[in-house]
Amino acid sequence: MKRFASALLAAALLASPVFALDATQAKKDAATATAAKPAADAKAAPAAPAKAEPMDINSATAKQLATLDGIGEARSAAIIKGRPYSGKDDLVNKKIIPQDVYDKIKDKIIAKQKK
Repeated sequence: MKRFASALLAAALLASPVFALDATQAKKDAATATAAKPAADAKAAPAAPAKAEPMDINSATAKQLATLDGIGEARSAAIIKGRPYSGKDDLVNKKIIPQDVYDKIKDKIIAKQKK
């Protein structure tokens, strides 16, 4: 009889709302921890680098121009000597740089006009 009473008491305690609340809370805690993890991972991921401002071939220094792919000291000096440019494609049209070099840098340069 004592065992039956203990088993009945244990079953009643497990079925009580207090234990059901704890189980529900445990599920919520697990869900919150899972949801919080991706947010934490997103913060830890490195931000994409901001797109750099295109270099103005009409005002950049020789040192700045030399940082472009395929442009060294001689080509940067030639770019400066050929100024001003009405468009960035003038570098090829005026035979300052070859087409293959222009193709590498065309997205990194601009030819701003004086106002």
